[in-house]
Amino acid sequence: MDPLIILSGPTAVGKTSLSIELAKKIGGSIISADSMQVYKGMDIGTAKITEDERQGIPHYLIDIVEPSNDFNIVSFKELASASIEEIRNLGRIPIIVGGTGFYIQSVLYDIDFTTHDDDEAYRHKLTELINEQGAEYVHKMLEESDPVAAKNIHFNDHKRMIRALEYHRQTGLRISDHNRDEHQKRPIYDFCYFVLTDDRQKIYERINKRVDEMIEAGLVEEVKTLLAGKASPANVSMQGIGYKEIISYLEGKITLEEATDLIKKNSRHFAKRQLTWFKRERDVIFIDKRYDTDPLDTIISTIKKAGIINE
Repeated sequence: MDPLIILSGPTAVGKTSLSIELAKKIGGSIISADSMQVYKGMDIGTAKITEDERQGIPHYLIDIVEPSNDFNIVSFKELASASIEEIRNLGRIPIIVGGTGFYIQSVLYDIDFTTHDDDEAYRHKLTELINEQGAEYVHKMLEESDPVAAKNIHFNDHKRMIRALEYHRQTGLRISDHNRDEHQKRPIYDFCYFVLTDDRQKIYERINKRVDEMIEAGLVEEVKTLLAGKASPANVSMQGIGYKEIISYLEGKITLEEATDLIKKNSRHFAKRQLTWFKRERDVIFIDKRYDTDPLDTIISTIKKAGIINE
């Protein structure tokens, strides 16, 4: 099987800088597993890595989609799989980096997302219901059709919530049953899956600081520019944390201070959900920064022992 390295963990834990150092050491190229950094022009609110920060390391699946277009896990799996093949053909090692665990799982286990034709009208209807009635209202719809999925999908995770309802409408089946069957598959790569963690309070402090820096860097202007273009509040891209809250501010529903506090709160909750997800994953190697003073050395020694790179 082809080799694959995965570096994941909650938001603001330090994945980006560590991934660059790792790629430089082993001749790797990075595939972003971030559901928001795929969108063009959404730089500040996604903490998107800059060209300078990349230090010459090739990056894939960043800035590839217009914010007015939807991007989903089916698109990610197809593009990420193609990127892995391209990287291998160039004689480099693919490194998937990001905090969207379900995206990573789709590639690692070659999960099948075959459904009937997309029902765009139904998807837009659900998005409108979220905007008009609230995410909790749509989440109750999911509870009725698929209680297991509802338990595992937070009402703020609009993408997965909508997809689960759409899947049930298209097939008459529960996406939780489908995911359970798919999750029993074996990996299709010779992989090492690292999850970087830290003291939760430290992560929360970094999140709060990052949000303040985003506001200072011009997040409000970034959202204004996006909305002045082709993007609209109904787009999936604009439902992301940092964007939906600023839209509420621009619509006069809340103050900027309230929007900032809400971004911090939602980001902290997101980090907590990420940690819960990774604890349920199979075959992951946790690297806790509280106890591991050199995560890079730990990763390199581990992948050498696994035979993914030569001594």
